[in-house]
Amino acid sequence: MKKIMFLVWALVSAFFYQNVLTAQETNNLKLSFDDVAIGHIPSGWVIEATNQKGPLATWKVIEDKTAPSGDKVLAMTQPNHEFGGTFNLCWTNGISFLNGEIKVMFKANSGVEDEGGGVIWRAQDKGNYYIARFNPLEDNFRIYYIKDEARKILASARVKLAAGKWRELKIVQNGKHITGYLNGEKLLEVDDDAFTEPGGVGLWTKADAVTSFDNFEVKTVK
Repeated sequence: MKKIMFLVWALVSAFFYQNVLTAQETNNLKLSFDDVAIGHIPSGWVIEATNQKGPLATWKVIEDKTAPSGDKVLAMTQPNHEFGGTFNLCWTNGISFLNGEIKVMFKANSGVEDEGGGVIWRAQDKGNYYIARFNPLEDNFRIYYIKDEARKILASARVKLAAGKWRELKIVQNGKHITGYLNGEKLLEVDDDAFTEPGGVGLWTKADAVTSFDNFEVKTVK
């Protein structure tokens, strides 16, 4: 009887441990986009916009031989609208991000109104989220929050980097403390409590900023 009880306990423990491990693993993400078909976006992701006026922008996986890994990237390829206040989103709520690290490689391809882009996190919906982005036209790297579709600057750094080259953007959040890195250099630091609940993650450009993204990575911590 004791042996049977022990075996039952061992099986239940193993099952519970595996489920916990799987849950932890599914709340992390690493995408090089090489397993996504050209012309599509990753499964579970959506294309939306903040302050949308006109059609949604076109986001899709395209071939790019300059990609940091493989030969595919996810890109905002066409704005399809002319409103400078529209924020173009491609994101997922399939990951619940509260604390941890998000990083991505990005390349600013073109834009007259705006250039570049970045990442969003703790996204509640298309009108409420944090964002970190770099804009080569303005020579600045910034952290904002978007609340009820209104944008507020939380931190800004003057950075001059040419467009058309791959750069790495990373944010780290712990509680209300946010740190922003560009090409491995810590440039931004701020405390904010606009969003205290976990939310989705994704990619962002503004107006007509045509931008490519690769190696999108999310690591969550308790």
